Parts: sequence; C-alpha cells; structure tokens
Amino acid sequence: MTRKAVKGSIIADLLAENPIQDYEALDFEFPDEHINEIDSGEEKPNDVWEMYFDGAVNLSGNGIGAVLISPDGEHFPIAIKLRFDCTNNVAEYEACVMGLQAAIEMRIRKLEVYGDSALIIYQVKGEWQTKDPKLIPYQKYSLELIKKFEEISFTHLGRDKNQFADALATLAVMARGEQFSV
Repeated sequence: MTRKAVKGSIIADLLAENPIQDYEALDFEFPDEHINEIDSGEEKPNDVWEMYFDGAVNLSGNGIGAVLISPDGEHFPIAIKLRFDCTNNVAEYEACVMGLQAAIEMRIRKLEVYGDSALIIYQVKGEWQTKDPKLIPYQKYSLELIKKFEEISFTHLGRDKNQFADALATLAVMARGEQFSV
C-alpha cells in the first residue's frame, strides 16, 4: 500500500468515527446568477483598455496567452492550449485573435494592443506584407475584428515587457486541459 493510500484511509476512518452533528449542505443557489455584466456599461471618454498577447511553441506543445487590462488596472488573463501543430507566427496570430475576440465579447470599444512579435504587429498595421499562405487568413480575420473597435492601436514591444502574456502562453503549453482562464 502506498503512503498516499494509507493517509487517505486514515483520514476516511477519522471522519467516519467523528461525524459532524449539525451538518448543513451547502446552498448552491445564487440569487444574482442572472447578472452577467462586469460593470454598468457606461463608458468614460478615456476608457482605453490594454491587451498583451503572446504565443509559445516548444517540444511540449503549443499555447497562447493574452491579458486584458481595464482602465482601472484590473487584469483578465486568458490561456489556451493549442491542439494542433503550428509555427511560432501562427501561435502569435492565434493569441492576438483570441485576445481581440475576448475584448469584443467584453464590449471593449477602445483598445491598445501590445505584442512582442514584430511580424504580427506590423502586418496587422498594414506596414508589412503577408506572404506566408498560412498567415494570410489570420491577417484578414484580424482586420475584420479590428473594425469592431471605436479606437485601436498596435505597438511592438520587447519580450522583457511582455512577460505576463509569455508566462500565460507557457502555462497553457504545460496544461493538460484544453482551455482555462486564470
């Protein structure tokens, strides 16, 4: 018998010998479960959100991460394990698209996007051509998503300034499940 099995057996015996007399089941009824909004939806003139994104491709697998940061500093991190083989550039585009989709679902109107992939940032801005046939659909879809924002900007930054999104992408690679939000 393993140590873990013995420990579990001892805990089970202890609980069986010492039942709780005034036990009440947890109440899983939530009176406000119909409320799905984060805030009232009233937007102030300077309500600009930030989005950081990154993709990770390594021997363990592929993952993407993004974090949306509200004007008041609240973080909304997202990480997804990709279940298909891809290049690093495809993973970066997947991360960017996923972050944009999340922002649209959250009804964000003004967004500053940051990423450490110069290729993705400059292709989406239209400053670089997209020649890779695998990336052309990603660029086109990104441009369609961009139209749904009132204001949007894209900025390339160094990897050292994108550590949180990088950590989320790496965490997604290591995860066993398909998708999770932190």
